[in-house]
Amino acid sequence: MTMFAVVLAAVAAFGYAFGARLQHGAVHDTISGRGLGVRNQLRLVRNTRWLLGLICLGSGTVLHALALGFAPLSVVQPLGVLALPITVLLNSGGNAGELGRLPRSTIVAVLMSGGGVAAFVFLAVRSATSTSVTSEAAVTAVQLVTVAVLVCGVVALLSRRSVRCIAYASGCAVAYGLVSLLLRAVSQQVTSGRLAEVELWLLLAMVVAVLVGGWLLQHAYASGPPDLAVACLTVIDPLVAVGLGIGLLGEADAVGTPTAAAEAVCAAVACAGVFALARYHPDNRSGVAPTVTEDGDRRVTSIDSS
Repeated sequence: MTMFAVVLAAVAAFGYAFGARLQHGAVHDTISGRGLGVRNQLRLVRNTRWLLGLICLGSGTVLHALALGFAPLSVVQPLGVLALPITVLLNSGGNAGELGRLPRSTIVAVLMSGGGVAAFVFLAVRSATSTSVTSEAAVTAVQLVTVAVLVCGVVALLSRRSVRCIAYASGCAVAYGLVSLLLRAVSQQVTSGRLAEVELWLLLAMVVAVLVGGWLLQHAYASGPPDLAVACLTVIDPLVAVGLGIGLLGEADAVGTPTAAAEAVCAAVACAGVFALARYHPDNRSGVAPTVTEDGDRRVTSIDSS
């Protein structure tokens, strides 16, 4: 069943990538350099492209939730990083020639992020132990994540440009990492036929985390390019989820020291790839963010530096 879960999670990554692409374009079409205020946020809800992106993200989330019911958190969650290379390709307009003109540093950063997580998954599949999510572990996770999201929000408010994008996307990733843990708890109960035992507070906590994460993600789209936001989301999200799985659920209790060290190196490489993408991404270096008009053409919109 583990391989079936891996396939589901991989397909979910396509949903995340297409959803990110659609919503990023919708956000920049809506704000038009004016910032993502309350009025523009309300306009987004009526934007067809933004809603299509929401459907793609929702479909990916459903598939990811199913995958979490069949395999350990530390195996399924990192596969979301596949959305990063897909998003980079989409951000190039799907044009092989334009993709070939990307700076070598950007390509290396994407390979570092994707390769680091792919290697981590390979190691985790062979060593991770499936465990159940207790109510005590879920409560502790909610408390830890709440603090982390607040810290990311404060950093975003005090930062500019790409750093702001990273902070907002990181806050979203931390919230979504919690959602994955809570989803695993619910999925385990549902797939084992214990639907009546599902705790309502778990569902409420998931809804709140999804809404907060989604709100932060829209601000990340408004602050930087889509592949940078996706890079933070698809790397930090699994690292948070894996950290919760290891620290609270004991999924790595049977992992040997050499394997644990190798996994740590893979995680470090993936994180380094995200920071490299933030530093060397051509849109961040030029201080502009590309968007796509309704007819599919690329255009450039200045990033608010305030």
